[in-house]
Amino acid sequence: MGSSASIPSSPITRANGEQNSREKKHVEENIREHPDADAFVKEPAPSAPQWISHALKNLDNYAALTSRPKGTAPVQYDSPYSRSRSSTAPGSPRIPPLRQNSGSHTPRTRQHPATLNIPGLTRSKVSPDGRIPDRDVAAKLVIIMVGLPARGKSYITKKLQRYLSWQQHSTKIFNVGNRRRIAAGVANPGDGSPTSATNQDDVPTRAATILRGAHGPDIVVEDELTKLDLDGPASYEKIDQSAKFFDPANEAASKIREQVALDTLDELLDYLLHHGGAVGILDATNSTIHRRKLLVDHVKEREPSLGILFIESICDDETLLEANMRLKLSGPDYKDKDPHKSLEDFKERVKAYESAYEPLGKYEEEHEWQYIQMIDVGRKIVNYRLGGFLSGGISSYLTTFNLSPRQIWITRHGQSVDNQVHKLGGNSGLTERGHLYGESLYRFITYKRKQWLVEQKTKAAMANFPPKPGDYTPPYPELNQELDDKNFCVWTSMLKRSVETAEYFEADDDYDVKAWEMLNELNAGTFEGMTYDEIAAQYPEEYHKRSDDKLQYIYPGVGGEGYLQVISRLRDMVREIERITDHVLIIGHRSVCRVLMAYFMDLTRDDIADLDVPLGVLYAIEPKPYGIEFHAYKYNEEVGWFDELPDYKPRKTVDRNS
Repeated sequence: MGSSASIPSSPITRANGEQNSREKKHVEENIREHPDADAFVKEPAPSAPQWISHALKNLDNYAALTSRPKGTAPVQYDSPYSRSRSSTAPGSPRIPPLRQNSGSHTPRTRQHPATLNIPGLTRSKVSPDGRIPDRDVAAKLVIIMVGLPARGKSYITKKLQRYLSWQQHSTKIFNVGNRRRIAAGVANPGDGSPTSATNQDDVPTRAATILRGAHGPDIVVEDELTKLDLDGPASYEKIDQSAKFFDPANEAASKIREQVALDTLDELLDYLLHHGGAVGILDATNSTIHRRKLLVDHVKEREPSLGILFIESICDDETLLEANMRLKLSGPDYKDKDPHKSLEDFKERVKAYESAYEPLGKYEEEHEWQYIQMIDVGRKIVNYRLGGFLSGGISSYLTTFNLSPRQIWITRHGQSVDNQVHKLGGNSGLTERGHLYGESLYRFITYKRKQWLVEQKTKAAMANFPPKPGDYTPPYPELNQELDDKNFCVWTSMLKRSVETAEYFEADDDYDVKAWEMLNELNAGTFEGMTYDEIAAQYPEEYHKRSDDKLQYIYPGVGGEGYLQVISRLRDMVREIERITDHVLIIGHRSVCRVLMAYFMDLTRDDIADLDVPLGVLYAIEPKPYGIEFHAYKYNEEVGWFDELPDYKPRKTVDRNS
């Protein structure tokens, strides 16, 4: 009975004679080659039943000799186990693992698992930084947008790109419309790129970037245009882009639009497969089953393992649809054209698409294609067969969308006692100057809150069509709903300096104040309470490690964090900011404000940890149907008020102690 029992084998208990002979020979060879071989136990060869314990004893000695240079102290690990009382039981041998193939001699042929990758929270051999590794193609995602014109597809794609990039998943938008306009000869190659969310001639898209003053932002084209490869001489001949071009019965135009879509998709696939991309978003109508099948087949032909997610934007709200159509009149297809005729033509274009439009549904479900239907900007979400962590996270994020007019304010706390002496972290209270900042902040926000309400009502009363010069904002669907009753939330961290800055808001019942632990300052671990100069003097190696890569760096010691950890804990905070329809003021800390500002300003990963967010600066963000409107104010201590910075631009920190 005993001989037939099945016992799990291990390197220690294995009794096979041939295996043991190989292990014994390997050990003896390593012992003879080691310079300190005399330290090993030299005894006559033991009998067969005793040789395993003898070899294990030598393995212990060998591991001890090879684990550190001669004469040095053992390595100490900062772990509660390393500080616990030593066991009296015999120690287990350290037998290094050998690379193997899980009991099979056949090389791996299956794809790698599409498991969760979170920069800062996951780490593996192929992905030390936690991002999706290039080999894990199945974890990458092609997002194919679906929907009629003026249904908010571009609005959705821009927000998705901003959110996923902020989460450190390399994401790009590939806009078929941009390439189509160039191919049709109604735009120049230098005007923009299919991979760019910005376009020099697209006013609403331009407004979607940060507004830095009355004259608008500086426009940066993100990528050079990839050369188009369309057959025939018509590539750059001017083609009529009226509603007739989008008529399904127009076979010549249909071929052009189909070829443009495939070329744009190829650029997207190159980005995912060869340039380190994690998510590529194809922004187009893709309104028929034929077109969607064509795209899926093209993706599978290039790389069968890639994930594909369809996102359909449906709009049944007539007011919202009218607002979206008005917004299109400022777009590149209708630049410098009569707005009345443009609106009429655009509605004809929509009818052309509607005549052949096939929404997501039965066909996709029969073929097990995962999809998300988003109805009326998130009022209703339908999911089907979502697979992978990216798809699930995207669905959760889409449920937070709303177009309610509101303001989002972000600032650091007032000056604290530790700020005076440049100490990191801690939990000190405010100085007298800090309390005065809190009082001025309360008075200024109260004033701006009333001013905003007057401005919104004035805009509603003066809404014109066509829009007046310089007015690119269509009316909000909810503009006349409950503006007088809009709440104002004030969110602080749980640290004294943040809570005390909000003391004047706390005393006013018209503000709802709440403290959040996730808004606490980045934990400096062992370096809490130290200055940068002290860290540089006492821990020069750690100081230089952080200077070389602030985004990836994690402070040593219990509780130590880095910027990637702050991004992860603020993920739910960002979703809540997007979800609520009320005003909100966030009184945070430098790292927290940097991370939040990076989300709204769509900063690259290289800029997050160095963004200048000094004490005494207040940021205002107002969501719009085309993006955000942005303002910055600087505290004027002499008058106890805030002055607007009309030419504010993000910059790197000048004074690390500010």
